[in-house]
Amino acid sequence: MYTMNKFYLLILISFLVCNDKLLVNKEVSISRENAITFAIDKISESVVGINVTQIKQQTFDPFFDPFFDPFFDPFFNQQNRSYKIKNLGSGVIISDDGFIITNSHVVENASEIIVSSSNGNSYEAIIIGVDELTDIALIKIESENSLSYSEIGDSDSLIVGEWVVALGNPLGLFDVSHQPTATVGIISGIGLNFGQKQSGKVYQNMLQTDASINPGNSGGPLINVLGEVIGINTFIMTNSSHSEGSIGIGFAIPINRVMEIIEELKEYGQIDRKFETGLHVQKLNKTMKKILKIDNKTGLIITNIDKASSGEKAGLMIGDVILSVDEKNVSDVSDILKVIDEGLRRAGDFVSLLILRNNQKLIIELELKAINKNGVIY
Repeated sequence: MYTMNKFYLLILISFLVCNDKLLVNKEVSISRENAITFAIDKISESVVGINVTQIKQQTFDPFFDPFFDPFFDPFFNQQNRSYKIKNLGSGVIISDDGFIITNSHVVENASEIIVSSSNGNSYEAIIIGVDELTDIALIKIESENSLSYSEIGDSDSLIVGEWVVALGNPLGLFDVSHQPTATVGIISGIGLNFGQKQSGKVYQNMLQTDASINPGNSGGPLINVLGEVIGINTFIMTNSSHSEGSIGIGFAIPINRVMEIIEELKEYGQIDRKFETGLHVQKLNKTMKKILKIDNKTGLIITNIDKASSGEKAGLMIGDVILSVDEKNVSDVSDILKVIDEGLRRAGDFVSLLILRNNQKLIIELELKAINKNGVIY
């Protein structure tokens, strides 16, 4: 009898231990799930990897090729050789019919764009529109079925210190796992302006994050803990020009700006930045400065104004000297264009001119008037 009771007692103890273990495991499993894991799960199916093929041209000189046998080329002419290079990037689907946001530098000069999705399928994509100035591109894939797409957040409401997740295709890992790589960080800074880069691209009002961003992440989404896209990962800072790895300083284009560009790309395929002012200007030389009694080292003098132009409408006059545009000194037409580009100004926008007229400084608001022809008139 004692042996039987002992046996039942051991069974009861084993049951209780197993039950407690199950409860503990369940509690641990629940504790592993948090806002970040839910956010990643919510958006993962809408994140894609992008593989781009580019055709590059290179001039080949046989005299500088140690393996070239002149017997086979009696003319010794320079030759153009075409070769393919592969680029990697990321993107995020924003509609069930296959529109995808990415960076323009991911798809520029592409001869072929292949998009890899989390379901293991690959699609050939076409470019709908590109805005090189802001580094934003819209591409599209076709699918027989409706596609999972992301939810767009509000980048204007971001707070420094809030949690974010960067998702994408670093080093082409998407093709290995058929799922985006996720890295977690915070919003480290907002409203960072880098002006115009050597590439011609303008990065203004950027978001800074310490979520790890690596080559291949460009064009992928930066999301908040609600799983909403609040930025497009674009570039990183590294220790040196020889290093491409992340050091915890990455930057994303705010999604509110991205969506403004995307809507226009979807409708027109490009961003119309052509405008005219009707102003004709000339650099100030020493003689002009002496006659006008101007001590400024910078400035442009207005030599002519087209009739019915925005310059005439603004009240500008021949002989006015433009000292600055949007509070930035100018001494050449290229300075004006740079200010306009860095401000991401477009037709219909206004710029503020500080002018000198009869030794009096005036501020005049000038409209960048839309035109239907190429170029900018000054």
